[in-house]
Amino acid sequence: MIGGVFMADKRVISPETADDGEAGIEKSLRPQRLAQYIGQDKVKNELQVYIAAAQKREESLDHVLLYGPPGLGKTTLAMVIANELGVSIRTTSGPAIERPGDLVAILNELHPGDVLFIDEIHRLPKIVEEMLYSAMEDFFVDIVIGQGPTAHPVHFPLPPFTLIGATTRAGLLSAPLRDRFGIVAHMAYYTEKDLTEIVLRSADIFHTAILPAGAHEIARRSRGTPRVANRLLKRIRDFAQVAEQSKIDLPIIHKALKLLQVDSHGLDYIDQKLLRTMIKFYGGGPVGLSTIAANVGEETDTIEEMYEPYLLQIGFLKRTPRGRVVTPQAYAHLGIPFKTKN
Repeated sequence: MIGGVFMADKRVISPETADDGEAGIEKSLRPQRLAQYIGQDKVKNELQVYIAAAQKREESLDHVLLYGPPGLGKTTLAMVIANELGVSIRTTSGPAIERPGDLVAILNELHPGDVLFIDEIHRLPKIVEEMLYSAMEDFFVDIVIGQGPTAHPVHFPLPPFTLIGATTRAGLLSAPLRDRFGIVAHMAYYTEKDLTEIVLRSADIFHTAILPAGAHEIARRSRGTPRVANRLLKRIRDFAQVAEQSKIDLPIIHKALKLLQVDSHGLDYIDQKLLRTMIKFYGGGPVGLSTIAANVGEETDTIEEMYEPYLLQIGFLKRTPRGRVVTPQAYAHLGIPFKTKN
Protein backbone atom coordinates (compact mmCIF):
# COMPACT_ATOMS: atom_id res chain seq x y z
CA MET A 1 0.00 0.00 0.00
CA ILE A 2 1.03 3.61 -0.48
CA GLY A 3 2.01 5.19 2.78
CA GLY A 4 2.11 8.70 4.11
CA VAL A 5 -0.21 11.25 5.63
CA PHE A 6 -1.17 14.83 4.95
CA MET A 7 1.72 17.20 5.62
CA ALA A 8 1.09 20.28 7.68
CA ASP A 9 1.97 22.41 4.65
CA LYS A 10 -1.13 21.03 2.79
CA ARG A 11 0.68 21.45 -0.53
CA VAL A 12 1.85 17.84 -0.59
CA ILE A 13 -0.74 15.11 -0.28
CA SER A 14 -0.73 11.37 -0.04
CA PRO A 15 -2.84 9.40 -2.52
CA GLU A 16 -4.61 7.81 0.44
CA THR A 17 -8.06 9.32 0.97
CA ALA A 18 -10.93 8.57 3.27
CA ASP A 19 -12.54 5.43 1.90
CA ASP A 20 -16.16 6.48 2.25
CA GLY A 21 -18.88 7.86 0.00
CA GLU A 22 -17.85 9.45 -3.30
CA ALA A 23 -14.22 9.75 -2.16
CA GLY A 24 -14.06 6.00 -1.70
CA ILE A 25 -15.64 5.41 -5.10
CA GLU A 26 -13.23 7.81 -6.80
CA LYS A 27 -10.32 5.98 -5.21
CA SER A 28 -11.65 2.57 -6.24
CA LEU A 29 -12.06 3.73 -9.84
CA ARG A 30 -8.29 4.12 -10.05
CA PRO A 31 -6.48 0.87 -10.92
CA GLN A 32 -3.74 -0.09 -8.50
CA ARG A 33 -1.47 -2.18 -10.76
CA LEU A 34 -0.38 -2.13 -14.39
CA ALA A 35 -2.33 -5.34 -15.01
CA GLN A 36 -5.53 -3.50 -14.01
CA TYR A 37 -4.75 -0.37 -16.03
CA ILE A 38 -6.85 -0.39 -19.22
CA GLY A 39 -5.44 1.15 -22.40
CA GLN A 40 -2.12 2.91 -23.12
CA ASP A 41 -0.61 -0.47 -24.03
CA LYS A 42 2.61 0.93 -25.51
CA VAL A 43 3.32 3.00 -22.40
CA LYS A 44 2.45 0.10 -20.08
CA ASN A 45 4.63 -2.43 -21.92
CA GLU A 46 7.63 -0.11 -21.81
CA LEU A 47 7.12 0.73 -18.13
CA GLN A 48 6.94 -2.96 -17.20
CA VAL A 49 10.42 -3.44 -18.66
CA TYR A 50 11.90 -0.33 -17.01
CA ILE A 51 10.38 -1.15 -13.61
CA ALA A 52 11.55 -4.78 -13.72
CA ALA A 53 15.06 -3.70 -14.71
CA ALA A 54 15.27 -1.10 -11.92
CA GLN A 55 14.12 -3.67 -9.36
CA LYS A 56 16.68 -6.21 -10.54
CA ARG A 57 19.44 -3.62 -10.19
CA GLU A 58 17.96 -2.50 -6.84
CA GLU A 59 17.98 1.08 -8.10
CA SER A 60 15.38 3.80 -8.21
CA LEU A 61 13.45 4.03 -11.46
CA ASP A 62 14.69 6.66 -13.90
CA HIS A 63 12.71 9.92 -13.93
CA VAL A 64 9.46 9.74 -15.93
CA LEU A 65 7.68 12.44 -17.95
CA LEU A 66 4.03 11.78 -18.83
CA TYR A 67 2.44 14.17 -21.31
CA GLY A 68 -0.84 14.40 -23.16
CA PRO A 69 -4.31 15.97 -22.98
CA PRO A 70 -6.10 16.17 -19.59
CA GLY A 71 -8.13 13.24 -18.28
CA LEU A 72 -6.07 10.42 -19.80
CA GLY A 73 -4.81 8.96 -16.52
CA LYS A 74 -1.41 10.54 -15.92
CA THR A 75 -1.96 10.90 -12.16
CA THR A 76 -3.37 7.36 -11.94
CA LEU A 77 -0.40 5.95 -13.85
CA ALA A 78 2.03 7.71 -11.48
CA MET A 79 0.33 6.02 -8.52
CA VAL A 80 0.38 2.67 -10.32
CA ILE A 81 4.13 3.04 -10.93
CA ALA A 82 4.70 3.67 -7.21
CA ASN A 83 2.62 0.58 -6.37
CA GLU A 84 4.59 -1.55 -8.83
CA LEU A 85 7.84 -0.33 -7.28
CA GLY A 86 6.49 -0.94 -3.77
CA VAL A 87 7.34 2.58 -2.59
CA SER A 88 5.53 5.65 -1.29
CA ILE A 89 4.48 8.54 -3.47
CA ARG A 90 4.34 12.24 -2.67
CA THR A 91 1.98 14.29 -4.84
CA THR A 92 2.07 18.01 -5.56
CA SER A 93 1.75 20.39 -8.52
CA GLY A 94 3.90 22.99 -10.23
CA PRO A 95 1.93 26.05 -9.07
CA ALA A 96 1.99 24.80 -5.45
CA ILE A 97 5.80 24.93 -5.26
CA GLU A 98 6.33 28.67 -5.13
CA ARG A 99 9.80 28.93 -3.57
CA PRO A 100 12.97 26.80 -3.40
CA GLY A 101 12.23 26.22 0.28
CA ASP A 102 8.94 24.54 -0.65
CA LEU A 103 10.81 22.10 -2.88
CA VAL A 104 13.43 21.36 -0.21
CA ALA A 105 10.67 20.61 2.32
CA ILE A 106 9.09 18.13 -0.10
CA LEU A 107 12.38 16.46 -1.02
CA ASN A 108 13.25 16.16 2.67
CA GLU A 109 10.20 13.90 3.14
CA LEU A 110 11.38 11.34 0.59
CA HIS A 111 12.89 7.97 1.46
CA PRO A 112 15.22 5.98 -0.84
CA GLY A 113 13.35 4.84 -3.95
CA ASP A 114 10.25 6.99 -3.29
CA VAL A 115 8.27 8.64 -6.09
CA LEU A 116 7.68 12.39 -6.24
CA PHE A 117 4.81 13.24 -8.58
CA ILE A 118 4.55 16.83 -9.84
CA ASP A 119 1.43 17.58 -11.86
CA GLU A 120 1.47 20.57 -14.23
CA ILE A 121 5.23 20.48 -14.05
CA HIS A 122 5.45 23.04 -16.87
CA ARG A 123 4.17 25.64 -14.38
CA LEU A 124 7.12 25.36 -11.98
CA PRO A 125 8.75 28.73 -11.23
CA LYS A 126 12.11 29.05 -13.00
CA ILE A 127 14.10 29.29 -9.75
CA VAL A 128 12.50 26.06 -8.47
CA GLU A 129 13.03 24.29 -11.78
CA GLU A 130 16.75 25.13 -11.73
CA MET A 131 17.06 23.66 -8.23
CA LEU A 132 15.50 20.45 -9.55
CA TYR A 133 18.37 19.92 -12.01
CA SER A 134 20.90 18.81 -9.41
CA ALA A 135 18.23 16.98 -7.42
CA MET A 136 17.29 14.87 -10.45
CA GLU A 137 20.78 14.32 -11.79
CA ASP A 138 23.00 13.98 -8.72
CA PHE A 139 20.52 13.76 -5.81
CA PHE A 140 21.53 16.90 -3.96
CA VAL A 141 20.48 20.53 -3.65
CA ASP A 142 22.54 23.53 -2.61
CA ILE A 143 20.66 26.05 -0.51
CA VAL A 144 21.65 29.35 1.09
CA ILE A 145 21.00 29.72 4.82
CA GLY A 146 20.71 33.14 6.42
CA GLN A 147 20.84 36.64 4.96
CA GLY A 148 23.45 39.29 4.35
CA PRO A 149 26.92 38.75 5.85
CA THR A 150 25.79 35.63 7.72
CA ALA A 151 24.48 33.89 4.58
CA HIS A 152 26.28 30.65 3.74
CA PRO A 153 25.66 27.78 1.31
CA VAL A 154 24.63 24.34 2.55
CA HIS A 155 25.06 21.15 0.54
CA PHE A 156 21.94 19.03 1.11
CA PRO A 157 22.23 15.38 -0.01
CA LEU A 158 19.07 13.53 -1.07
CA PRO A 159 18.15 9.85 -1.24
CA PRO A 160 17.79 8.36 -4.74
CA PHE A 161 14.21 9.00 -5.86
CA THR A 162 12.05 8.96 -8.98
CA LEU A 163 10.47 12.18 -10.21
CA ILE A 164 7.33 11.70 -12.29
CA GLY A 165 6.25 14.86 -14.04
CA ALA A 166 2.91 15.27 -15.80
CA THR A 167 1.98 17.98 -18.25
CA THR A 168 -0.65 18.77 -20.84
CA ARG A 169 1.79 21.11 -22.60
CA ALA A 170 5.13 19.42 -23.08
CA GLY A 171 6.23 22.20 -25.42
CA LEU A 172 6.33 24.63 -22.50
CA LEU A 173 8.96 22.57 -20.66
CA SER A 174 12.47 23.99 -20.90
CA ALA A 175 14.99 21.82 -22.73
CA PRO A 176 17.26 21.38 -19.65
CA LEU A 177 14.36 20.01 -17.59
CA ARG A 178 12.95 17.84 -20.38
CA ASP A 179 16.37 16.31 -21.09
CA ARG A 180 16.70 15.11 -17.49
CA PHE A 181 13.80 12.69 -17.86
CA GLY A 182 15.09 9.28 -18.89
CA ILE A 183 11.60 7.95 -19.68
CA VAL A 184 9.25 10.09 -21.76
CA ALA A 185 5.76 8.71 -22.45
CA HIS A 186 3.01 10.21 -24.57
CA MET A 187 -0.51 9.48 -23.31
CA ALA A 188 -2.77 9.03 -26.35
CA TYR A 189 -6.55 9.22 -26.61
CA TYR A 190 -8.26 5.92 -25.78
CA THR A 191 -9.98 3.66 -28.29
CA GLU A 192 -13.72 3.01 -28.05
CA LYS A 193 -12.91 -0.61 -27.15
CA ASP A 194 -10.77 0.40 -24.17
CA LEU A 195 -13.28 3.02 -23.04
CA THR A 196 -16.10 0.47 -23.22
CA GLU A 197 -14.08 -1.79 -20.92
CA ILE A 198 -13.48 1.13 -18.55
CA VAL A 199 -17.20 1.98 -18.45
CA LEU A 200 -18.11 -1.65 -17.71
CA ARG A 201 -15.50 -1.78 -14.92
CA SER A 202 -16.70 1.52 -13.43
CA ALA A 203 -20.34 0.41 -13.58
CA ASP A 204 -19.39 -2.74 -11.66
CA ILE A 205 -17.68 -0.61 -9.00
CA PHE A 206 -20.80 1.60 -8.82
CA HIS A 207 -22.93 -1.58 -8.45
CA THR A 208 -24.84 -0.40 -11.52
CA ALA A 209 -26.08 -2.77 -14.22
CA ILE A 210 -25.44 -1.61 -17.79
CA LEU A 211 -25.91 -3.30 -21.14
CA PRO A 212 -22.75 -3.76 -23.27
CA ALA A 213 -24.35 -1.68 -26.02
CA GLY A 214 -24.96 1.08 -23.49
CA ALA A 215 -21.33 0.98 -22.32
CA HIS A 216 -20.20 1.28 -25.94
CA GLU A 217 -22.52 4.24 -26.54
CA ILE A 218 -21.03 6.08 -23.54
CA ALA A 219 -17.52 5.22 -24.74
CA ARG A 220 -18.33 6.55 -28.21
CA ARG A 221 -19.27 9.93 -26.76
CA SER A 222 -16.43 10.21 -24.23
CA ARG A 223 -13.92 12.16 -26.35
CA GLY A 224 -11.39 9.34 -26.05
CA THR A 225 -11.00 10.22 -22.37
CA PRO A 226 -11.62 7.96 -19.32
CA ARG A 227 -12.38 10.93 -17.06
CA VAL A 228 -15.21 12.00 -19.38
CA ALA A 229 -16.48 8.40 -19.65
CA ASN A 230 -16.72 8.07 -15.86
CA ARG A 231 -18.36 11.48 -15.52
CA LEU A 232 -21.01 10.64 -18.12
CA LEU A 233 -21.62 7.25 -16.50
CA LYS A 234 -22.25 8.94 -13.13
CA ARG A 235 -24.76 11.38 -14.59
CA ILE A 236 -26.57 8.70 -16.61
CA ARG A 237 -26.72 6.57 -13.46
CA ASP A 238 -28.55 9.47 -11.79
CA PHE A 239 -31.11 9.59 -14.60
CA ALA A 240 -31.63 5.81 -14.45
CA GLN A 241 -32.05 5.88 -10.68
CA VAL A 242 -34.64 8.69 -10.77
CA ALA A 243 -36.49 6.83 -13.54
CA GLU A 244 -36.37 3.72 -11.29
CA GLN A 245 -34.63 1.67 -13.95
CA SER A 246 -32.66 -1.31 -12.67
CA LYS A 247 -30.39 -1.35 -15.72
CA ILE A 248 -28.85 1.38 -17.86
CA ASP A 249 -30.00 0.87 -21.46
CA LEU A 250 -29.75 2.84 -24.71
CA PRO A 251 -33.00 4.83 -24.34
CA ILE A 252 -32.04 6.26 -20.94
CA ILE A 253 -28.51 6.98 -22.23
CA HIS A 254 -29.86 8.88 -25.25
CA LYS A 255 -32.27 10.83 -23.05
CA ALA A 256 -29.60 11.76 -20.51
CA LEU A 257 -26.98 12.75 -23.10
CA LYS A 258 -29.52 14.88 -24.96
CA LEU A 259 -30.25 16.81 -21.76
CA LEU A 260 -26.52 17.05 -21.06
CA GLN A 261 -26.04 18.43 -24.61
CA VAL A 262 -23.48 15.78 -25.55
CA ASP A 263 -23.84 14.85 -29.21
CA SER A 264 -22.95 11.70 -31.15
CA HIS A 265 -19.27 12.71 -31.44
CA GLY A 266 -18.97 13.65 -27.76
CA LEU A 267 -19.09 17.39 -28.46
CA ASP A 268 -20.64 19.37 -25.63
CA TYR A 269 -22.22 22.82 -25.54
CA ILE A 270 -18.89 24.69 -25.52
CA ASP A 271 -17.44 22.64 -28.42
CA GLN A 272 -20.49 23.37 -30.55
CA LYS A 273 -20.58 27.03 -29.52
CA LEU A 274 -16.91 27.38 -30.45
CA LEU A 275 -17.41 25.88 -33.92
CA ARG A 276 -20.69 27.69 -34.62
CA THR A 277 -19.20 31.04 -33.53
CA MET A 278 -16.28 30.61 -35.90
CA ILE A 279 -18.65 29.73 -38.73
CA LYS A 280 -21.26 32.43 -38.06
CA PHE A 281 -19.01 35.40 -37.39
CA TYR A 282 -15.76 34.53 -39.18
CA GLY A 283 -16.82 32.32 -42.06
CA GLY A 284 -15.17 29.30 -40.47
CA GLY A 285 -11.80 31.03 -40.09
CA PRO A 286 -8.95 31.51 -40.04
CA VAL A 287 -9.43 33.23 -36.69
CA GLY A 288 -7.08 33.81 -33.75
CA LEU A 289 -7.32 31.92 -30.47
CA SER A 290 -7.79 35.06 -28.35
CA THR A 291 -10.66 36.17 -30.60
CA ILE A 292 -12.36 32.79 -30.23
CA ALA A 293 -11.90 32.92 -26.45
CA ALA A 294 -13.44 36.38 -26.21
CA ASN A 295 -16.45 35.28 -28.25
CA VAL A 296 -17.23 32.09 -26.31
CA GLY A 297 -16.37 33.50 -22.87
CA GLU A 298 -13.56 31.07 -22.04
CA GLU A 299 -9.87 31.55 -21.23
CA THR A 300 -7.41 30.90 -24.07
CA ASP A 301 -5.63 28.25 -21.97
CA THR A 302 -8.93 26.45 -21.35
CA ILE A 303 -9.73 26.31 -25.06
CA GLU A 304 -6.19 25.27 -25.99
CA GLU A 305 -5.92 22.53 -23.37
CA MET A 306 -9.48 21.22 -22.96
CA TYR A 307 -11.37 21.74 -26.21
CA GLU A 308 -8.93 22.14 -29.10
CA PRO A 309 -7.02 18.84 -28.77
CA TYR A 310 -10.12 16.70 -29.30
CA LEU A 311 -11.49 18.87 -32.11
CA LEU A 312 -8.11 18.63 -33.84
CA GLN A 313 -7.96 14.88 -33.22
CA ILE A 314 -11.32 14.18 -34.90
CA GLY A 315 -10.60 16.56 -37.78
CA PHE A 316 -13.19 19.24 -36.98
CA LEU A 317 -10.59 21.96 -36.51
CA LYS A 318 -7.19 22.69 -37.95
CA ARG A 319 -4.44 25.13 -37.13
CA THR A 320 -2.90 27.32 -39.82
CA PRO A 321 -0.29 30.10 -39.66
CA ARG A 322 -3.17 32.60 -39.86
CA GLY A 323 -5.34 31.02 -37.16
CA ARG A 324 -7.88 28.25 -36.49
CA VAL A 325 -10.10 26.96 -39.30
CA VAL A 326 -13.30 24.87 -39.13
CA THR A 327 -13.12 21.89 -41.50
CA PRO A 328 -15.83 20.65 -43.92
CA GLN A 329 -16.32 17.59 -41.65
CA ALA A 330 -17.40 19.90 -38.82
CA TYR A 331 -19.84 21.73 -41.11
CA ALA A 332 -21.38 18.37 -42.10
CA HIS A 333 -21.64 17.25 -38.47
CA LEU A 334 -23.38 20.50 -37.47
CA GLY A 335 -25.69 20.34 -40.48
CA ILE A 336 -24.40 23.63 -41.90
CA PRO A 337 -23.79 23.90 -45.67
CA PHE A 338 -20.12 24.33 -46.50
CA LYS A 339 -19.26 27.03 -49.02
CA THR A 340 -15.89 26.90 -50.73
CA LYS A 341 -14.07 30.20 -50.39
CA ASN A 342 -12.84 31.92 -53.51
